[in-house]
Amino acid sequence: MRRVLNVYYGLLKVVLTVLMGVLIVPVGMQILSRYTGVIPRFIWTEEIARFCFVWIILIGAMIAVRDGTHFDVDVLPHSRNPAVEFLFKILCYVAMFAVAGTFVYYGRDFAILGSRQLSEISGLPMLTIYIAWPLAGVTWVIFLIEKIYDAVVEFTTGRASPIQNIAGEDHGAG
Repeated sequence: MRRVLNVYYGLLKVVLTVLMGVLIVPVGMQILSRYTGVIPRFIWTEEIARFCFVWIILIGAMIAVRDGTHFDVDVLPHSRNPAVEFLFKILCYVAMFAVAGTFVYYGRDFAILGSRQLSEISGLPMLTIYIAWPLAGVTWVIFLIEKIYDAVVEFTTGRASPIQNIAGEDHGAG
């Protein structure tokens, strides 16, 4: 299962990189048309840039949950006791589960709404952008299950997991 998650994680990183490259095209066209007049002003470039940007943000958030690079607020005090530190880590994961569940639950309705609409300018189905929210939620749930499993294994055996502390994660609040 870890191999499948590693492949999915790698795919997310590749898609994120491609989207960053794709984003350069419409934004570059907007800049050229606005300041040089070399090319005409295209109205579809803003919409495509927005679509890319939304996907970049949500794919970046998916990646950040797995590697623990999401911002982390130290609300919970650090403890020298491994059991307390483990409980804090699990508490953070449960809070992240709540957010992921919200994205899945409400994102489903959001995607259904998007499946009935087309974008005004490019004519793309809005599902192409609205599906990003439930997909992010499902991905977070999968990665959080992996992180909770790894935290339990680390706590019970004392062995660090392959993905723990990739980015210096403290409580796993990624």
